[in-house]
Amino acid sequence: MNEFEQDPQSKNNDVVDSIKGFSFSLIFFLLIFVIGVIISVVGS
Repeated sequence: MNEFEQDPQSKNNDVVDSIKGFSFSLIFFLLIFVIGVIISVVGS
């Protein structure tokens, strides 16, 4: 058996990490989109 599988650095669930990464990136791109819409509405 692999020696690294005996003692992993991170023991938390990967699903939680992937949900965090997905939600942070979604919020980031949504924020950029909202700022662009606000600039578009103010400029017109």
